[in-house]
Amino acid sequence: MTVEIRRLFPGDDADLIGIAEDVFDEPVRADRFAAYLAEPGHFMIVALADDVVVGQCAAVIHRHPDRASELYIDEVGGTPAFQRQGIARKMLDAMFEIGREHGCEEAWVGTEPDNLAARALYEARGTAAEPFVMYVYRL
Repeated sequence: MTVEIRRLFPGDDADLIGIAEDVFDEPVRADRFAAYLAEPGHFMIVALADDVVVGQCAAVIHRHPDRASELYIDEVGGTPAFQRQGIARKMLDAMFEIGREHGCEEAWVGTEPDNLAARALYEARGTAAEPFVMYVYRL
């Protein structure tokens, strides 16, 4: 089965009728999806197999007044049946290209320490893990 890697733009959300299980952490709401795509500096790459989303990579650009912009890769997800086929690598490469097109000099991505598959993917892309602490605040 052929998998197409595609960047989504505002309005493309109407095309996404089928989303495989485990591609996103939670069920996708149409209004949130449309708002995400419409927001400047927000990007989404999807992997499509027979018009069903089997993978996704979402990122935002962080702009700074004192240094170059950075691409923050917020999420990479894929349905288990399509994992370990190089799809996530292709989505990351497409997202890195978007970052370069927007003047980003670095890309950031994080994962849980026990997510060995994600860590292997990121390390294979040439990423060196740097220790840092992240705090999450519920608003």
